[in-house]
Amino acid sequence: MRRPTRANVRSYLHEIVGGEVDQRISALRRELDIDRLRLAVGRVEKRQLQAVVSDRLADHEFQVFSQWGEDGILQFLLRTAQVSSTYFVEFGVEDYREANTRFLLLDGGWSGLVLDSSEENIRRIQESELYWRRPLVARQALVTAENVNDVLREGGASGDIGLLSIDIDGNDYWVWRSVSIVRPAVVVIEYNSRLGPDRAIAVPYRPDFDRWRAHHSGLYYGASLAALCALGSAKGYSFIGCGSSGVNAFFVRTDRLGDLRPTTAEQGFVRAGHREARNSAGEPTFLSPQDEERVLAGLPFVDVSAG
Repeated sequence: MRRPTRANVRSYLHEIVGGEVDQRISALRRELDIDRLRLAVGRVEKRQLQAVVSDRLADHEFQVFSQWGEDGILQFLLRTAQVSSTYFVEFGVEDYREANTRFLLLDGGWSGLVLDSSEENIRRIQESELYWRRPLVARQALVTAENVNDVLREGGASGDIGLLSIDIDGNDYWVWRSVSIVRPAVVVIEYNSRLGPDRAIAVPYRPDFDRWRAHHSGLYYGASLAALCALGSAKGYSFIGCGSSGVNAFFVRTDRLGDLRPTTAEQGFVRAGHREARNSAGEPTFLSPQDEERVLAGLPFVDVSAG
């Protein structure tokens, strides 16, 4: 019996499912080409920024797979701090096309665990070429303060790790507060800049918190920067600064600081420049920062100044 050739297999599959196979193959090739291009550009930017001497995180930003400039900031922090582990954990990755750890996985030889609440998103990750080529574990889980350590343990994460990234649009503060099974050298976590730089507050904890159900505006979620700084200090972390997008705050374990210089919530605060607010019909409202703050003024928050 003759061994089937690639052309014969493709012809057979084409008869079964029509042109879907060719379309899927073409889409995968485009994705791979785009990834290669983005990686090439990212490597150039990484080399160029290694010569930058600055404590300002925004001066180190570049974007490869991160939403904003987190790829560059993390390269700076991981290069400057005393980080020995090349293992990461990232919460809230969606389908992992856009993530804080993807560049580390593809360029830096890191391995890690990624988590998302959507089964469909995790299925897409597990069916991707990246998943069988790289040392990545993807698990579906609705991460809560109660289950976070069990979820990490079941995913194979424990002890000292290089990086923890938390972006779950709601209970970020409460989940980080509960994490004990891993001790990351660097933590990147989303803060809600609309809550300002002064008050240490967070949304009340609910295991099933959803920012769009909690308030139609979508502005009611997460914690203030001061709240995360107080928590970080209580857990043994120093606040290094925020990205220029006003979305993520960066912390380094105090015993791993190296030459990094900590700052305060007041000094490091960056207000987000993008607008997200919706009305009750789900339509964009294009509110000013002052109007966004007024929306939040009448909603309940928890004072977490004690960490």
